[in-house]
Amino acid sequence: MLNNIGLPGILLIAIVVLVLFGRGKISNLMGEVGKGITSFKKGINEGQKELEEETATADEIKDVTPESTEKDKA
Repeated sequence: MLNNIGLPGILLIAIVVLVLFGRGKISNLMGEVGKGITSFKKGINEGQKELEEETATADEIKDVTPESTEKDKA
């Protein structure tokens, strides 16, 4: 059903949505969607930076376990 919409159908849907909600509400909605996308991208970038920092500190970690002695073996 949705495969046969075409350009005239999309234009009709856009006009109906514009009439129902008005230009102001649609403009506000698109602004909020843009802010959400920006916030999402910022969150992903911060998460990647955290992972890179954790990886960098994991490379610096040294093994500090004491070596076993003959007493430990017995």
